[in-house]
Amino acid sequence: MTAPAVSVLIVAYESGPVLARCLSALKAQTFQDFEILIADNGSRDGAAQTAAAADPALRLLEFGENLGFAEANNRAAQAARGRWLALLNPDAFAEPDWLEALVAAAEAQPDVRCFTSLQVAEHDPAVLDGAGDAMTLAGVPYRAGYGRARPERVPAGEVFAACGAAMLVERALFLDVGGFDKAFFCYCEDMDLGYRLRLRGERVRLVPDAVVRHVGSSTLGARSDFALWHGVRNRLWTYVKNTPPLLLAVTFPLHAAAVAALVAGSVLKGERAAWRGLKAGLAGLPAAWRARKAVQAARLVGSLEIARALTWSPLKAAARAVDVRA
Repeated sequence: MTAPAVSVLIVAYESGPVLARCLSALKAQTFQDFEILIADNGSRDGAAQTAAAADPALRLLEFGENLGFAEANNRAAQAARGRWLALLNPDAFAEPDWLEALVAAAEAQPDVRCFTSLQVAEHDPAVLDGAGDAMTLAGVPYRAGYGRARPERVPAGEVFAACGAAMLVERALFLDVGGFDKAFFCYCEDMDLGYRLRLRGERVRLVPDAVVRHVGSSTLGARSDFALWHGVRNRLWTYVKNTPPLLLAVTFPLHAAAVAALVAGSVLKGERAAWRGLKAGLAGLPAAWRARKAVQAARLVGSLEIARALTWSPLKAAARAVDVRA
């Protein structure tokens, strides 16, 4: 069989309420040279199996257990046949020209091998769900534009990293850098990947015409204990693994202060999972430091180039503002 241009990877875990709609939106795409792989993480709702039975062209990978978003995508990427991987959350509903816009951007800019979509809130498309991921000077990432009013025009341009909910990346590049870090399980694995790509001299571009409507945290909830625990732990590991040596030395006090403030704020709200996540992150620092050695050994750019790509303004970071570079 002729390989498709794009392999769309969907990681499902108890995604019954949203998976069918996600697949329906893909069937309506104006660009049709793609395959769909559903990586099912041991769901019990039968949604992935029902979808596969209804569409023989759909490829179903059943793992029998919850491997996490990171490792499930890694295994799906190994099985994919397309040159490009389009990662799509089951609760992200693509506009009809989503893939067409991403592929057109890739063809127009052959020196860029990773692209991110414009995400709008499913409940109100006038509200942004994200315009790529940004990294602050303090080493704390955020989803750019989250919860902000959608501007009349969002410019195309470079962002620090792609959001894993709806992104396009060259399969060979994804596999070459080792895919997502499976130790992360889920949350912040996309920023970790984006940081590693940037350290190798790769760039990530926002394609504002590639729009998805995103529910967000449809299975677990945005501020569930699970999300807070993994988010706090994985943000620490992302910073330790990827920050170049000079930048690490300069920004460590800022990072420590920012993490302390964020965790303290969560604990004051009664969200003790943030404190447990921090303890887990600290306990995992030896492994993160070992991973850092491999990441830094493959690094092709220095601290100054990374510093230029960071979001320096604390006001912009506090507002989760969009940070797109020309």
